[in-house]
Amino acid sequence: MSSSLWKDFESGDSPLFRLLRFVVLLGGVVFLILTGVLDLTWPQQAVLGLLTVLVALWIDRSSSSYLVTLTLMIASCYSTFRYGYWRISYTIKFFLDPGNHWTLLDAFFIWTLVGAESYAFAILFLGFMQTIWPLRRTPVPLPDDVDEWPAVDILIPTYNEPMSVVRYTALAAINIDWPADKLGVYILDDGKREEFRQFAEEAGLGYMTRDDNFHAKAGNINRALKRLDAPYVAIFDCDHVPTRSFLQVTIGWFLRDQNLGMLQTPHHFYSPDPFERNLEKFRIIPNEGELFYGIVQDGNDFWNATFFCGSCAILRRTAIDEIGGIAVETVTEDAHTALRMQKNGWNTAYINIPQAAGLATERLSGHVKQRIRWARGMIQILRTDNPLMASGLKIYQRICYFNAMTHFLYAFPRLIFLTAPLIYLVLGHTNVPGYWAAILAYAFPHLVLSSMTNSRIQGQHRHSFWNEVYETILAPYILLPTMLAILNPKLGSFNVTAKGGVVNRRFFDSNIAQPFIFMIAMNFFAILMGAIRFFYIPIWPLNVLYDGQHPGTIIMNLIWVFFNLVILGVCLSVAWENQQRRQTVRITMNVQADLQLASGLRVQGVTADMSTGGAMVRMDHEFTATMGEAVKVTLPVLDATATLPATVVGIRKDSLHIQFDPLTLQEEEALTMILYSRADSWLGWGETREPDRPMKSLALIFHLAWKGLTQTFIRGLMKSKNTAPQRQKQKGKLATSIVPLLLFALLLGAPSLLGQARPFRALGLRPQISAASLPSASDTTGSVADSAALPVPQDGGVPVRAVAPGTFDNLFTLADIGVPDTIVLRGTDAYHSVYFSVPQTQVVKTATMKLRYHFSPGLIPQLSHLKVSLNGTLFATLPVVVQSSASTPQQP
Repeated sequence: MSSSLWKDFESGDSPLFRLLRFVVLLGGVVFLILTGVLDLTWPQQAVLGLLTVLVALWIDRSSSSYLVTLTLMIASCYSTFRYGYWRISYTIKFFLDPGNHWTLLDAFFIWTLVGAESYAFAILFLGFMQTIWPLRRTPVPLPDDVDEWPAVDILIPTYNEPMSVVRYTALAAINIDWPADKLGVYILDDGKREEFRQFAEEAGLGYMTRDDNFHAKAGNINRALKRLDAPYVAIFDCDHVPTRSFLQVTIGWFLRDQNLGMLQTPHHFYSPDPFERNLEKFRIIPNEGELFYGIVQDGNDFWNATFFCGSCAILRRTAIDEIGGIAVETVTEDAHTALRMQKNGWNTAYINIPQAAGLATERLSGHVKQRIRWARGMIQILRTDNPLMASGLKIYQRICYFNAMTHFLYAFPRLIFLTAPLIYLVLGHTNVPGYWAAILAYAFPHLVLSSMTNSRIQGQHRHSFWNEVYETILAPYILLPTMLAILNPKLGSFNVTAKGGVVNRRFFDSNIAQPFIFMIAMNFFAILMGAIRFFYIPIWPLNVLYDGQHPGTIIMNLIWVFFNLVILGVCLSVAWENQQRRQTVRITMNVQADLQLASGLRVQGVTADMSTGGAMVRMDHEFTATMGEAVKVTLPVLDATATLPATVVGIRKDSLHIQFDPLTLQEEEALTMILYSRADSWLGWGETREPDRPMKSLALIFHLAWKGLTQTFIRGLMKSKNTAPQRQKQKGKLATSIVPLLLFALLLGAPSLLGQARPFRALGLRPQISAASLPSASDTTGSVADSAALPVPQDGGVPVRAVAPGTFDNLFTLADIGVPDTIVLRGTDAYHSVYFSVPQTQVVKTATMKLRYHFSPGLIPQLSHLKVSLNGTLFATLPVVVQSSASTPQQP
């Protein structure tokens, strides 16, 4: 062989090398198929399976190269194929063997489980194929001549979201780094709110509305497109705040690829979702959506099958017009629109660089509702525009879309896996035919290799065993909507996901947890029945059902039950909603902050976290400040000149807590640029997270399961046992069990820069007594701190009097409902919470509340007052008076 041919062979360019590579690949595939269907005894299979697992473990730890990842994919597919082939072939043999006695009920249970496993096998194979080579596309530079940059319209659709959510998205959009004459920003208000129109006019934004709300978000966008003509359109959900670099990162690809119809960027969330918040694992475990945006979309991009996700994306106007606008036939208009673009020959792309950030759902119930809409919509697309049958798609595009749609059919298989061991332990019917050791020998390598491979592929974006948790929580709720969508794709309507709310107290969402509690009870019952079977306890009529002849099968099913209990226990932990009082989300960020104190002294520090409400600043040097002191904050990262007025609300040894004063529109704009719009705002969020370690992840799952089970059943039972009879009658929703009469809050105002009280922070239905902007606990004279005190009468209270049916008369004092002593409020933003409730059968129509309070004589009357609120709603402002006490009746 000549030296040139040898060099070609070494480089892989030689035809001989390509032929050899093809022969080796073909031979490997044939070998795997032949050995995959090889019939072995269970000891032989146990040896083969153990060797396969050990070799895979060695390969996994030998290198981090992607070639090893591909090898593990092949090994996982091999072990899964081998288990699946044996599982189906043995099941057929079981029914064909006349020596086996089975009933129609046995056949139903057995084939149902086989169907669920077959679905899982198919999803595993399709998932490997979909993510076999994540593309990791990088941005394309724009032309040096700014005049060559195209015009872009930015659309922000909204319906019932509050202004506090929408305004920062709009302010960030108008500050995107793009020529001003080529950038149009429009709020599309389907709520037809005058407040939004005035804000748009003041901020210099476009504002559009329409006479109807046909087709929800899709119809709203389509209506706006008829009035606009820019060649490119960017769409943001009203809570997704773009960075200033968004267009510069994305538009370049459209100029390079004239056939590119849509480019998507990740949906990044700077607030915890219900799993992260309720489990207190924010930025420790990846959130539920991170797998899709971290791996799946990059894999789709490799196959030119990127999905449009409804927000944080750019679309070419000609591509939208060609398909007739945003799709309106389903409730997932975004993915449907991308599919139609692909059918018409347009390309799609994905850049995995977070260039916008939004709010995750606060409540688990809201999260479930959102996923129900997604699941229903994807099945609707499957029924109306089945990608396997649609014209214009390539084979791999069909696979990507089909896998995404059928993924939402997991509810039925997941529920089968959660209940399958009960078929044998409780009912005494066969669920998996075969000798238990043979089942273990074939299933063990499949389970280990699939888990190991997925951990290697997805570990940075989905930790081991969390997929089971996410699917289990959603399965009971998406089952019926998906089944109905298969039967009738026109069923269902678009619903807006609530964002920007608060959770006023920690509570157990028993409504959302009902399916999990039921399944836990059934699994505990299965453990009891398993013990009876294992020890052969002759309890009539159970001794007829349980003969104690299959201890290995009983143990395997009990292990299965135990694992299901662990997953269900984590679901209970998630159903415990943690308290979230703040309406503004604190974002961890380290930027320089210069503070000018009231004395004129300037001090420097670095922010530890910041929100639209305030910030915590770690000071570089010693400082002297007082509570309630007015300061000016300059953040050089912006332009070193913009200042924000604030008030000191907390002082620690090396840090200062400040609360922003009411800001002008220009100041809000500057805060938006600092907080959300920096080009690097969301980069590197996952870098500090620990990589996935399956055993460590499993240990965490066990811990969370134990926590969920104990706090739900043990603590819950103890709490209900010690609850007074009157309190035991309280059921139903918080909004119906707490009435305006029994909720009240006092907020002691304080001087601001303008001499006005600071605004009350509504806390939903949670009552509070708050003090704001009081002098510090000690001063230079050493006198007692100025404070506000609410005395509690010590008259023993007045009992509830029995009255005629239909009316009631409750009269009580703070002492009657458990306030032990005088309430004293000191310091800025101090508050005290008091909880009340009445039976759900009582409805309050009229009520009077009398408050007695004393101000400290050290307060300045002109700058201090009380703010009184009910249910978090301000209804009275009481000035400081000369009298030592005041009585204020109020009828809510």
